[in-house]
Amino acid sequence: MKRQLLIVPIVKLKNLLTGRWLRYAVLSIAGNALIWGTSIQYLKVTKPTYTSEFALILSGASFGVNVNLPGIGQATSSSSSAIGSSTYDARANYEYIFTSEAVLKKAAAIAKIPEEQFSKPRIKLLDNSTIMQFEVTGKSPKDAQNKSLALYQAMVHQITVLRTGEINQRKSPTQKTLLSSQQKLEQAQKHLSEYKLRSGLSFPDQIGNLSSNIEQLRRQRAEARAQENATSQKLQQLAKNIGLSPQEAADAFLLRVDQIFQQNLKDYSEATTTLEILMTKYGPNHPQVVKEKIRQEAALAALLERSQILLEKPMTTTILSRLALAVNGSGRDTLFQNLVTYQSDQKGLQSQVKTLDSEIQRLEKRLEILSQRQSTLENLKRDVQIAEAMFASTLTKLDLGQGDIFAAYPLVQMLVEPNLPDQPTAPKKGFILAGSAAGSIFSTLGLCLVWIRKPWIEKLSKWLS
Repeated sequence: MKRQLLIVPIVKLKNLLTGRWLRYAVLSIAGNALIWGTSIQYLKVTKPTYTSEFALILSGASFGVNVNLPGIGQATSSSSSAIGSSTYDARANYEYIFTSEAVLKKAAAIAKIPEEQFSKPRIKLLDNSTIMQFEVTGKSPKDAQNKSLALYQAMVHQITVLRTGEINQRKSPTQKTLLSSQQKLEQAQKHLSEYKLRSGLSFPDQIGNLSSNIEQLRRQRAEARAQENATSQKLQQLAKNIGLSPQEAADAFLLRVDQIFQQNLKDYSEATTTLEILMTKYGPNHPQVVKEKIRQEAALAALLERSQILLEKPMTTTILSRLALAVNGSGRDTLFQNLVTYQSDQKGLQSQVKTLDSEIQRLEKRLEILSQRQSTLENLKRDVQIAEAMFASTLTKLDLGQGDIFAAYPLVQMLVEPNLPDQPTAPKKGFILAGSAAGSIFSTLGLCLVWIRKPWIEKLSKWLS
């Protein structure tokens, strides 16, 4: 009886266990079939995707240019790279530009594919460097590589457009400033040229040369004055020795060289000598005495007339006698000649000194006038130099600014060329199969746990008791 009572519960428990196991087994098989079926179907349906990788490097170098313009000024142009800025990273700006719609549209046009088929690239910024890594997907290895090259060309084109726009924006106000500087320079040069014509200051060293000329004339005057003094002393000493003044010596020398005067003087001397002889023999009324006396008077009248013609001044018998005696002195011709020469030299030197005084006075007045005008000319030259410096500096900065095209947008260089992928990046069979296996394991374990859950154990323990 007890054995029968024990067999009945065991049979019921066996039936209960057999029915639950079958249900969970079927549920586990269905779940695993779903997991593996969807995974296999995904692998069959999904087309493979290939990823081409390339890398860019941004130049962080900065440059500066210093142009020195002799006599005008200098112009300095410097640029600092945005790479080293502590406020922002230029690579982040490039990341936004490279994934913008304009770049993707341009890249799709270069690759000759529809725009919607060109997906955004994946960009990775390497820390503590200026390198940017790009990943571009495609349906085939060649397609991925072509899309990478097209993306790079589109990026370069977009950066070039941005740089050109920045230069144009900078150039516009600078060109206005350049035009204003050019107008000021032309106006200053015009004022300087007009004043040069009015003032007579035609070349830079004009005042210096004029001062040198004045000093040279002063030296010549001092030399001429010294020669004049020396000649005057010689003339005075010689005149003192002869007993005639320089003018009288000149008059005597002039009478000495005149043949008519000398002939009249000879006649006068002969008549005087004959008359003195006759006066010792005959009386004053003797015919021969009267004749010689008439001859003497005629010769004297001829001498006075001829001397007045030669010397161009009234003559007296006393003066004429003095000059005649001086001329007829033996061995005095050289002295008279030297006296006349000294007098001529003295007059020449006096005239030279007078001319030099007049020329020095004229040049000094001109120097004073030009010196006053020179200050105004220097102010105009200074205005021209300032205008030239402003114009040259603005022009140089404009030219140098065109070379500073990498300030806001640093230079981008291809560090790693786009590669040709060997294996597809998606779908990855290993990951999918591993995921499916993991799903099968976890689903089976879950069903087992549900199958042996606590309420069922409690019910079984209660029934057994």
